[in-house]
Amino acid sequence: MATVAAGALVLTACSSGGGGGNSTTENKDAKVKQSKSAQQLAGQITFGDDAASKGPAEPVPGATPGGTMNVLERDSYTHLDPGQIYVSNEGQLATLIHRGLTTYKLDNAGKYTVVGDLATNSGEQSDGGKTWTYHLKDGIKFQDGTPITSKDIRWSVERLFAPFITNGPAYLQQWLANTAGTDYRKLLPDGPYKGAHLPDTLLSTPDAKTIVFHFPKPQTDTPYLFAMPGYSVVDSAKDTKQAYDKAPVASGPYMIKNFDQGKSMTLVKNPNWDPNTDSARHQYVDTFAITFNHQAEDSTKRLMSDSGENQTSVSFDNAVDTDNTPKVVGDPAIYKRTVAGYQPFVGQIDFNMKRLTDFDVRKALALAIPTKAVYQALGAEYGAEYAGGFLSPSLAGYQKADPLGKAANPNGDAAAAKKILTDAGKLNTKITYAYVNTTAGQQYSVTIATALKAAGFDVQRKELPSDTYYDLIGKVDNQYDIYASAWGADWPSASTVIPPVFDGRTIADQAPNYAHVNDAHINSEIDRIEALTDPAAAQKAWFDLNTYIVTKVIPGVPTVYYKQLQLFGSKVGGAVYNNMFSAIDATKLFVKQ
Repeated sequence: MATVAAGALVLTACSSGGGGGNSTTENKDAKVKQSKSAQQLAGQITFGDDAASKGPAEPVPGATPGGTMNVLERDSYTHLDPGQIYVSNEGQLATLIHRGLTTYKLDNAGKYTVVGDLATNSGEQSDGGKTWTYHLKDGIKFQDGTPITSKDIRWSVERLFAPFITNGPAYLQQWLANTAGTDYRKLLPDGPYKGAHLPDTLLSTPDAKTIVFHFPKPQTDTPYLFAMPGYSVVDSAKDTKQAYDKAPVASGPYMIKNFDQGKSMTLVKNPNWDPNTDSARHQYVDTFAITFNHQAEDSTKRLMSDSGENQTSVSFDNAVDTDNTPKVVGDPAIYKRTVAGYQPFVGQIDFNMKRLTDFDVRKALALAIPTKAVYQALGAEYGAEYAGGFLSPSLAGYQKADPLGKAANPNGDAAAAKKILTDAGKLNTKITYAYVNTTAGQQYSVTIATALKAAGFDVQRKELPSDTYYDLIGKVDNQYDIYASAWGADWPSASTVIPPVFDGRTIADQAPNYAHVNDAHINSEIDRIEALTDPAAAQKAWFDLNTYIVTKVIPGVPTVYYKQLQLFGSKVGGAVYNNMFSAIDATKLFVKQ
């Protein structure tokens, strides 16, 4: 779903991914702050056992309970129903109000672990990764004190097949149905609402505390999957279907007191959340007073001033705006109130392969495009890092590579591109370049169009509105040749990047394969890698396939890996950047007394 990261339009499956480590260290340069995270994350996320999943969470140093924290957000929340949550700001809110079978725990040393949340551990696998068993903890309840049982978990899964659930993730449904696209709905067309259920051969609940998933294929990423906000628990007895999206029942440390969409939301403590059942979250703040319509420039200026209630203010999602970034990083008193880290997004300029069928034309485009223009539009080193491939440094098993030389030569190589066009007899190839009318999109599109003209292309720019941008480029029969997009991993594995973005069998209107690439080798490798049960072997294979895509198919050119710098008031305590959430970790915050 569409969201904004670091000032540019991107598409995110969710906001998982990112680097690792505690980002509160007062470094002299944000580049240092941000680059630490990927080095610490790669290959170091573990799946927690019962001991790692046992609450309460490790105390935040210096934390004191009480107080009201003001939260300055740009976007209001469209969806509150877990089954409908997929965008980053709603996922951030979900960490406070919803719980699922698993979650990410970030300890004070900066280590990430996938732990049991409602479950006693991150999952027990058998049958070569096809069967996953979860046991529920004692003392887990909804906000009204109703115990959470296996019936609620089963209900939460089965309702995902209902036709009104259209915005959340579909991985679990597809895994159970062993199908791609939306064909999974055939398995349970009405969800559980007419008395039908998934067969025990797929999902069984032998008692009130046990849930067993039987997948047709091995699914070694299952602990990551259930940490997605979209798979959080729904109260089976109080499911109001579409109406649940505006008034969900909380299971996390906070619950919604009031919500005036587009204006404000108030979160208060959930009295039936038991910290002894939760190894990842805290409940220090009494009240989160959230207000919307704060653009990044507005929230940045308020937090820079650090006056009045701005001292106890933060933004869960807004980054420091690019215009004020030099002032923030240049003032030590302000800069010490920042956290930073990777976002999971990788930017790219897609080449519409239904229209650009000539490999030489695509290669010339890739060489000519100056990715520096995107890098600068996103705030340079404080908002981006040059990309050599389509897989982020935040992913487990990351292999640094730059096979097309885009990171080494971000200005592009117009001369090399022109030679390719000349030799292939393709000079003056017409290119319709669709760009989004955000400030960043307008900035970098001019530079890119100029470079392509110098390389021998006949370029026509086409401005598209930001609110319908992805709808327009998402049409299979769109009339554009190149356009920017970005994709964020759902969890720190390339399995949530290459299949959705490059599998030719998923081409459809609004599907994220915006380049419409359909390559037999890519498709077969996806099937082969997804069947691997060794995570390390799978990680290597995904990065090898990434190199093939970048060099042998060229469905687009990678531009940048996204980063983010966030600012908070001087009376906000516990602020750390959580790379699994790609933002400040709201579950650790407290008001300094």
